[in-house]
Amino acid sequence: MVDRVLFVCHANLCRSPMAEYIARRLLADQPVVVGSAGTDAHDDLAMHPYAAEVAAGTGADPRLFRSRRLRPEHLAGATLVLTATRRQRSVCTALAPAALHRTFTLRQFGRLAEAAGAAPDAAEPARGGTAGPLRAAVEAAARARGRLQPAAPDADDLPDPLGGSAADFRRCAEEIERVMRPLAVLIGTAG
Repeated sequence: MVDRVLFVCHANLCRSPMAEYIARRLLADQPVVVGSAGTDAHDDLAMHPYAAEVAAGTGADPRLFRSRRLRPEHLAGATLVLTATRRQRSVCTALAPAALHRTFTLRQFGRLAEAAGAAPDAAEPARGGTAGPLRAAVEAAARARGRLQPAAPDADDLPDPLGGSAADFRRCAEEIERVMRPLAVLIGTAG
């Protein structure tokens, strides 16, 4: 079974495509497939031009990207679901309740992965498990949940750069990369 990371935002034009392209670069040496979708997306649209600039900076061609509306099968096939906001996390778990324990906001999972990476049992699979690197990282982050104080609710939401400048999109991308780095490290530890 192939491990998959699914990024979810509102329209699948800005945050989730940038996250998809950044994650592909950060996880290039890992056996992980990365994709994205939007809770309110229209299928087959090109990425926002400023998001495409960010994506091009990863070395990949953003002209190949096409938006897609989130469907239950996307969630069922994902090992890890990372959303831009708490609202989108709720939509995901309503569409696929079985995805609850592997669905997080990007910022939330970044904190958990960072805490898990500092723990002695960092990316060990659960007792008796044969989890791949991504599954082991998700399990380690879930174990870290009990060691962290809850964050303020708005600390979990990644602001939407839509309507902003190219600099706003770059700042959003920098935040995505910052919160993705602990996941990349955790997966590398498990691999």
